[in-house]
Amino acid sequence: MYSYLAHLECTQCGKTYPAGALSTVSPCCSKVLFARYDLPKLGREVDRDAVERRTGGMWRFAELLPVEDPANVVTLGEGGTPLLEATNLGKRLGLTRLFIKEEGLNPTGTFKARGISAAISRAGELGAAGLTMPSAGNAAGAAAAYCARGGMELKVFMPQDVPDANKKECLLTGSEMNLVDGLIGDAGRLAVAVAGEQGLFDLSTLKEPYRAEGKKTMGLEIALQLGWKLPGAIVYPTGGGTGIIGMYKAFQELLELGWVEGRPPKFIAVQASGCQPIVKAFQEGKPASEPWPDAETLADGLRVPHPFADYLILQAVRETGGTALAVGDREMVEAMGELGSAEGVVACPEGAATLVGLKRLVHEGFLQADETIILLNTGSGYKYLHLMADTI
Repeated sequence: MYSYLAHLECTQCGKTYPAGALSTVSPCCSKVLFARYDLPKLGREVDRDAVERRTGGMWRFAELLPVEDPANVVTLGEGGTPLLEATNLGKRLGLTRLFIKEEGLNPTGTFKARGISAAISRAGELGAAGLTMPSAGNAAGAAAAYCARGGMELKVFMPQDVPDANKKECLLTGSEMNLVDGLIGDAGRLAVAVAGEQGLFDLSTLKEPYRAEGKKTMGLEIALQLGWKLPGAIVYPTGGGTGIIGMYKAFQELLELGWVEGRPPKFIAVQASGCQPIVKAFQEGKPASEPWPDAETLADGLRVPHPFADYLILQAVRETGGTALAVGDREMVEAMGELGSAEGVVACPEGAATLVGLKRLVHEGFLQADETIILLNTGSGYKYLHLMADTI
């Protein structure tokens, strides 16, 4: 058996749906649908140590991913990224167990490859002939590459001011690129409209069930790389928040399987000061966010004024005893330089934002010196060459 996928579940009311057809949001509540697996059966039939002995990037966790026939997997070698011990930064900050999950080594240079691989593989398996994709940049580049690999049509919609690297990725890999005068929400509305008009399937963040499944493999890998132990805290740059949502789901599944013990790590959501809807909602004790007006930041992945799954991000942060904070653009750029000079990690500004947030939380005493802390660098700084001059 390849996948133990059982059904889909509404994250608002818990109603379940069959997983055998293309699905978007839940019909009952118009909220995120989660893929649910037959974990008792999986636990009986699959040995954790056997999974550890496998190779193959994120697809080593095939039983906990949604693709039922391995022939339908569209892969470029995503996942299996290193968990680097940040010894030099740790010494500076007085931390004994600081790590960086280096997602910039994924295909197309970002963690988006994980979610896109899972979503496109499953969409193709369920009969989607073509796709639409709104993006702040990196997801579109990944989707273009994976659709080329899978022989599928793709129309991407991005704000006009996304980095040139993302535009060139889309053109190089043969997708139809549409630049939008506005932000990611405007791109999303166009993508949905075109999908409806032309019979395409829309892969908007968390408006289909399977991008989160690819992203959750970061959590599965972290647990494996720590010797099947859970970290104390994960500091995560938060735009659409799929990574937090996916990793929290991964840790819950691992706990239910009995493959790890303890409790999920504290999730710390770091946003940009010019676009911080999750931070504001967290500080005000609200269950969901409000659209952030005039969103502006040089970290394109953080320029998401109103995350669709805001309620799930806030739930993960609160239930794990985490927190949310905002950092400035200049701080991010300076942290890019510090990550490079201290650890040799060429981080994107979104990833560098986690170092800014970490320093603040260590100073405030929120994080302890002996905790296992992981910074998520979500992408390669090589996609932001225009910012590198500012770090030197």
